[in-house]
Amino acid sequence: MDATHGTHGGGAHAVRFAEYGGPEVLRVDEVPVPEPGPGEVLVEVFAAGLNPADSAARRGEHPDRWPVELPAGQGSDLAGVVIATGPGVARFARGDEVMGFVARGAQASHVVVPERQLLPKPPGLSWEVAGSLHFAGTTAWNAVEGLALGPSDTIVVTAAAGGVGCLAAQFARIRGATVIGTTAEERFDFLRQFGVIPTAYGPGLAERVTAIVEATDHARPVTAFLDFLGGETAAALALGVPRSRILTVLDQAAVEASDAVALGTGDVVALGRVAALVSARRVRLPIADVFPLGEVAEAYRSLDRRDAPGKIVLGFRVVEYPGQRVREPAIKEQDVTLGVPTPHEHLEVSEAVPPAIGDGSVRRRRRERHAEEEAQRG
Repeated sequence: MDATHGTHGGGAHAVRFAEYGGPEVLRVDEVPVPEPGPGEVLVEVFAAGLNPADSAARRGEHPDRWPVELPAGQGSDLAGVVIATGPGVARFARGDEVMGFVARGAQASHVVVPERQLLPKPPGLSWEVAGSLHFAGTTAWNAVEGLALGPSDTIVVTAAAGGVGCLAAQFARIRGATVIGTTAEERFDFLRQFGVIPTAYGPGLAERVTAIVEATDHARPVTAFLDFLGGETAAALALGVPRSRILTVLDQAAVEASDAVALGTGDVVALGRVAALVSARRVRLPIADVFPLGEVAEAYRSLDRRDAPGKIVLGFRVVEYPGQRVREPAIKEQDVTLGVPTPHEHLEVSEAVPPAIGDGSVRRRRRERHAEEEAQRG
């Protein structure tokens, strides 16, 4: 994404919905650029991540605990550049690159954010990752922290290829736990890139996990179960996991996280810790797809279908080139494994070395040594 910044001359644009329903109720409205009040920061948004909680709110779910005043904005996660500050703001100034969250309405070109809900964006984070990290990152972090995992644990993580599940699996690995993750079979290699043992979801999960444990060196029974799909408590109990270490996160986390954001008490400390891990490349948040603002409805359809591993992102300042497709058809999985050694058989490559500056003596000695070794083996 383009990192240049400045105010737009024609006002702001915001994703809104005036009635409950599916992605088809979403529209992009032109709105006045908001003014920051005391303790608030005006952010020009470069990227905003999509979350299942956004879809739940738009469908009108949990209205008692999660009220929505129509017309309503969409989204909570964002990253961008500060273009104005209100009275009393001390931590940020115009031009600062920031990441954070709001209660609702992050998917807009300009968003007013309470100062306490922003962090400086680490230089090592892309806009797409920074704008997608709050909900998935803090949900995964708090879930894994609550299970107090260690090297003696084996944990099953369902929906491990999703944005939250992928991060949770990596946090568990950092703590030394063995991680078995459920996903569709075509994403097994995706999970292996993170050191996660993949298995299919659906009926027979307990039997499949038992077979994996028995076939693993230093086999240990499953001691924790983190369910991001819901409905897998029976499988966890069949594996002998204590109820105190079975955590179902999906719906409850969506409601509680939204309530916390609405109250301005979102876990900024956890967000900072997650951002530091991702920036240091100890943890990776894969970006499955980036959609331009005008395709927000299609972005949510992709999210609701759960047809992409990693995060779906709405991009506001996407760099375009002639003939470029704004969004890629699939994640570039090689990006996830930069710097990660891939086990393979040793190959003798001395003969493939191209000529270099010098007299060739290095290559000649290497060929001679290789010939001697072959003769000794023969």
